[in-house]
Amino acid sequence: MSEVLAPGDVVLAESADSKEEAIRDAGRLLVAAGAVEESYVDAMLERERTISTYMGNHLAIPHGTDDAKRAIRRSALCLVRYDEPVDWDGNPVRVVVGIAGVGDEHLEILSRIALVFADTDQVQRVLDASSSAELYAILQAVNE
Repeated sequence: MSEVLAPGDVVLAESADSKEEAIRDAGRLLVAAGAVEESYVDAMLERERTISTYMGNHLAIPHGTDDAKRAIRRSALCLVRYDEPVDWDGNPVRVVVGIAGVGDEHLEILSRIALVFADTDQVQRVLDASSSAELYAILQAVNE
């Protein structure tokens, strides 16, 4: 599997006005990384209208619908950490992990992310990180 998380795909942002804007932020990173076609971003928004991608612990993991798999060029993820919480259907989200998985590769990627965000100490480290490089170092375990 090629590198699924590159340093440039981890960013700090002040805020997003809505969960839709946050999903678009993540989608733009996946497009810029060459992992997905533009149409995948719309599929991420469509998925969110069907079922919330809020996971708890300030985390949401937006991803495309099954029909959008053809728009995925390679498995990848990106992370946007917001200083201000984004309202995700009444839940505060500060970490948005956009994900695109070829075949069933996304299941392995999701399980790795779940390990990081199941540990409250790790979650706090993610929330407290002062730079993209620090965030990348914390999440590097996802890429192993």
